[in-house]
Amino acid sequence: MQRATMTAINSPRDKYNAVWIIFFILGLGTLLPWNFFMTATMFFISRLKESPSGAPSNQTGNGTLDGDDVRNILASKFNNVMTLCAMVPLLIFTCLNSFIHQRIPQKLRISGSLCVILVVFLVTALMTKVDLAPLPFFTITMIKIILINSFGAILQSSLFGLAGILPASYTTPIMSGQGLAGTFAAFSMICALASGSALKDSAFGYFITACFVILIAIISYLVLPKMEFFQYYMDSNRARSSADEENKMDLLKPEMAEKVPVVRLREEDGLGGVSVVKIFRKIWVTALSVCFIFTVTIGTFPAITAEARSTIADGGDWEMYFIPVSCFLLFNVMDWAGRSLTAFCMWPGRDSRWLPALVGARLVFVPLFMLCNVQPRHTLPVLFSHDAWYIVFIVLFAFSNGYLASLCMCFGPKKVSQHEAETAGAIMAFFLSLGLALGAAISFLFRAII
Repeated sequence: MQRATMTAINSPRDKYNAVWIIFFILGLGTLLPWNFFMTATMFFISRLKESPSGAPSNQTGNGTLDGDDVRNILASKFNNVMTLCAMVPLLIFTCLNSFIHQRIPQKLRISGSLCVILVVFLVTALMTKVDLAPLPFFTITMIKIILINSFGAILQSSLFGLAGILPASYTTPIMSGQGLAGTFAAFSMICALASGSALKDSAFGYFITACFVILIAIISYLVLPKMEFFQYYMDSNRARSSADEENKMDLLKPEMAEKVPVVRLREEDGLGGVSVVKIFRKIWVTALSVCFIFTVTIGTFPAITAEARSTIADGGDWEMYFIPVSCFLLFNVMDWAGRSLTAFCMWPGRDSRWLPALVGARLVFVPLFMLCNVQPRHTLPVLFSHDAWYIVFIVLFAFSNGYLASLCMCFGPKKVSQHEAETAGAIMAFFLSLGLALGAAISFLFRAII
């Protein structure tokens, strides 16, 4: 305790909040790729409906004139397959990072992942100018989604592990930056639609914008080691790790082994002398909570929420902007607000029973959205037809997601010792990704019920 107090007293200041801002930018870079692809579903689905020449492809529907009914199988399943192709690699590579984070240098994991994501976005921007048949276009798009989420998982897990070394407040800028990623993507898409340009031209500018943001994230990370505040905590962490290694070597000496219980030797059974099981026992409530939060969120958004239709629009502009504004922009603004609020308020406390209770209560949003005007539907009735109901549900759904998830991610690494914080951060990132993958899988069931 005395050592922790001295560390806090002697630590340098984060001048101009530079480290905080850099972590915010890096947080923005972790979710920006996925949000840009998710928000651009209008562009992708329109391309799937077209032939390589750009003319509408021949459809053999059931004779109705509704656009939803004449979509081919690729377009109709795009949201579900896209979510699955995003979240399963995210889970696998987050888990993989738990094993490679001590074998591959941190700098290579973070900067390398950002560079791969940048290349994928450059290819995506160029592909907006190329005509492809629906099946090749669908396949290549899913491969790109797999790539950005695989490397995004390594980036996200590494970043949360890195933030675990710093004070608790430095997890907040990552979560806040991730929240802004969705808002930025949605706003960029709305601006692209409002420009009045052809869809292909709008999409090109949209994806080029993402390239510039990722480039800024790369530059920010390269500047980070030059910050005195950041370097102080990195040096302190290395010093603790060295001291722990020396203590373990002392335990191997015959004269010391007689004085130390055998149980202590067995507890240190994880990588680098840190027991993953031991750490999980300390943080299992917050880990499972963040998993459940994102299972509910991704199970519903965007597979169900993006299929809602306005009941007050009558072929006007609101019909075109309803999903970009009410679903994507509003969700991401409120999610960002919830994440950012934890910088000022962290209620309930990390050991409070209210936290898991509030997390469990979010399950109510699943039936609420199912009973909105989601189309097409075959089983359930529409009980909340007016757009206002949908918007209220989105606001509460998004805000609770951002606030509760940010609380869990902040509390997790602070329930363990300082030298265990990086591993705890990686465990929390794994359970976050597990929730995303479970949500992607269960979204098929939720959509089928409707």
